[in-house]
Amino acid sequence: MEHYRKLERMYLAANMNTQLYETTEIRIDDEVAEIKLTIDPKYFHALGAIHGSVYFKLLDDAAFFAVSSIIKDAFVLTTSYNINITRPVSKGVITAIGKLKFKSRNLFVAESSLVDEKGREIAFGTGNFAKSKIPLTEEIGYK
Repeated sequence: MEHYRKLERMYLAANMNTQLYETTEIRIDDEVAEIKLTIDPKYFHALGAIHGSVYFKLLDDAAFFAVSSIIKDAFVLTTSYNINITRPVSKGVITAIGKLKFKSRNLFVAESSLVDEKGREIAFGTGNFAKSKIPLTEEIGYK
């Protein structure tokens, strides 16, 4: 669906992803999003594993785009997101998978999990999202 491809291009073109996370891949489908990141030492904290902010970003992004997959006219906003880190990781490719769990007129809830190359869950989380008044346009990268 073209809406999914436009969201993918918007994500990949965002400054955060072109400047810091240049090895990111994303795939969006109906009520689900998958994001892959090749681990690089630039994401490490002092102990040589990925910093929690990287876990958070991938989990939030996957949940965000699972919700965005069903909102075709406006940008979605994260209103809260809770993360649980279960194991450190320092090499390979990690994958965040987000799934829409609940939807109403004003509230959307999505879950996401982060797994390593062996399929082991390394983190998970749940977030609340809301539809904004900002339209999806080419000016924000939706093209």
